[in-house]
Amino acid sequence: MSATGLKSRTIVLLGNPNTGKTTLFNALTGMRLRTGNYPGVTVEKKVGALLGEADVDVLDLPGTYSLAARSPDEMVAVDVLVGRQEGAPVPDAAVVVVDASNLERNLYLVTQIMETGLPVVLALNMSDLADRRGLGVDHAALQQRLGIPVVPLVARAGTGVDELRAAMVAAIGAPPPKPGWSWPSEIQAAEASLAAVEPDHPKFELRRALFDQAGEAEHRFGNPEALAAAREQAGGTIALQVKESEIRYGFIGEVIAAVVTRPEAPRVTRTERIDAILTHKVWGTGLLVLVGYFVFMSIFEWATPVMDFVEATFAMLGDQVAAVSFLGDGALKSLLVDGVITGVGGVVVFLPQILVLFAFIAILEDCGYMARAAFLMDRLLRWCGLSGRSFIPLLSSFACAVPGIMATRTIESRRDRLVTILVAPLMTCSARIPIYVILTAAFVPATMVLGFVNLQALVFASLYFLGIAVAVLVAWALRRTKFRGAPTPFLMELPPYKMPSPNIVVQRMLRQATHFLSRAGTLILASSLVIWALAYWPRAEFVQPATGTSAASEMTADQLQLQQSFLGRMGRAVEPAFAPMGWDWKVSIAVIASFPAREVVVSTLGVIYGLGEVDEESTALRERIRDVTWDHGPKQGEPVLDLAGALALMVFFALCAQCAATLMTIGKETGSWGWPVFTFVYMTTLAYVGAIVTAVLARAMLA
Repeated sequence: MSATGLKSRTIVLLGNPNTGKTTLFNALTGMRLRTGNYPGVTVEKKVGALLGEADVDVLDLPGTYSLAARSPDEMVAVDVLVGRQEGAPVPDAAVVVVDASNLERNLYLVTQIMETGLPVVLALNMSDLADRRGLGVDHAALQQRLGIPVVPLVARAGTGVDELRAAMVAAIGAPPPKPGWSWPSEIQAAEASLAAVEPDHPKFELRRALFDQAGEAEHRFGNPEALAAAREQAGGTIALQVKESEIRYGFIGEVIAAVVTRPEAPRVTRTERIDAILTHKVWGTGLLVLVGYFVFMSIFEWATPVMDFVEATFAMLGDQVAAVSFLGDGALKSLLVDGVITGVGGVVVFLPQILVLFAFIAILEDCGYMARAAFLMDRLLRWCGLSGRSFIPLLSSFACAVPGIMATRTIESRRDRLVTILVAPLMTCSARIPIYVILTAAFVPATMVLGFVNLQALVFASLYFLGIAVAVLVAWALRRTKFRGAPTPFLMELPPYKMPSPNIVVQRMLRQATHFLSRAGTLILASSLVIWALAYWPRAEFVQPATGTSAASEMTADQLQLQQSFLGRMGRAVEPAFAPMGWDWKVSIAVIASFPAREVVVSTLGVIYGLGEVDEESTALRERIRDVTWDHGPKQGEPVLDLAGALALMVFFALCAQCAATLMTIGKETGSWGWPVFTFVYMTTLAYVGAIVTAVLARAMLA
């Protein structure tokens, strides 16, 4: 194996989206793959050993319609093909996967790859679908016309995979194909002038720089003046782009006419009949709402029992460790129980939601429905600067922003992907629910509004809508400031419906679970340990209260320790900043301690008010929150929280970025720690201002 981590012989796998490339990759490698990210970009690298060939690796490149890259992520395929991508040597051959029922569009990418100088093999996938549509594809004639090996196959059924594997091995060391078309003399002259300026540039990439205005190939060319002169020499940018399309599609048209036979009367396919309903403006949108509701509720309902089991398991483990006598009662036991076990449990507890979510995403993508959902939602999302591809990540974030942010990998535009990532944490995730439950039950009267709307339910629902509304406004603002530019065209093929592959579903679930545990897990654990240390030191001296003293008037050992700890001192230090909302230092501690995960607010309040371990259903905590009074200052003796303060606290948690896992995931997915900082700052600012406005307005209305 070479220093790059790949074996001595490497074959790249390319193709348009929805051509069955992933299924074929799994069939070629037996799903024995290695994953990771290319340096400097968010694109995932999937590598697997070719079955039966121990020294041949198959490198799966991202699905693309063209090699005209518009972002660094899209440029990965080009960089790999020319041997520039770190960790990937120049490949020995390229396999292009095409949909046999949609050859005309798929062959455009094939014509570009044939110009890279690599041996090329054409995998004619979905041949069974072409047969059902009455399309006859003469693969022998296609092979003769293109001058490259053509292997018909059905990857899902395994038909033709062995033949393709043999053709791939035979292609290693074979001469590159000779394109069956030629470029006009003025384009050849322009390419020659560019080669004279930068002789080390691959010829294929010089052509892409010439054709693709504002593309990545243009940015990689070091002499913009020479490039502008070459374009002018060849007739101008617009003329070049038109000429490229004319030449490529002209050649493709001749090939299609010679190798494809069509039925006299076009058949109405099953997919077309289903799409008449699922893409309908009314019926399709209604069904989409039902599907979204089912997915959303399943994430809660199906994952909750497993999450409860995980929590109970870690709680039991913590009790068992705490009972070990030789650990004593010092820092080591507290570190293990309150730091490590609690921190690990806080990570693993999200895993069931992630598995359920990505199971649904994999099923919906593989059966073909996800493309329809994006198509329908594009109309609603476009006005705020996003596209239909943002729908599933944002929907996923209602369960947990971590898998929602990870789901943005399906968004091709880096600009749209970043905006979606930055607004995803504003969706009301499940971690906020305990806070809403305890505060709504404690302070919002269970009265009816307009005779039929429960006020508590109205407040609860309003918090969900608040997150959505603010996310829309933030996305709109980002697209008109930092990410301004023309709307990204939303082009998505509607693939034929098919039964999802269990292997693909399981593989995606496991891959995302591994990503979550390895990326977010280690980082949130580190954050939890920091919070533990701040709450543990310095140690406070506790004197047992006299017999008969009211428990409500005396501090417990946990309360005293919390007050004297670094965390307690921080709470007192920031108390003036939260004074406009009406919160004291104890509530401020809960806010600070909730940074690793919002759901720790409830348990922190239980410790603060001397109630021990509690949850959102705790009646004692609800009563204690209502009854607790200020212990110092001009408000001494007055209630700390009232309805206005509770509403302000809920708004704060609805808008604030208090989730270390989310921020860490943003950093990993964007490849920059600047974006998590930006997210934390803008969301905390929104939360702070929103809480003040809520408190002021609520007090004015209740006065």
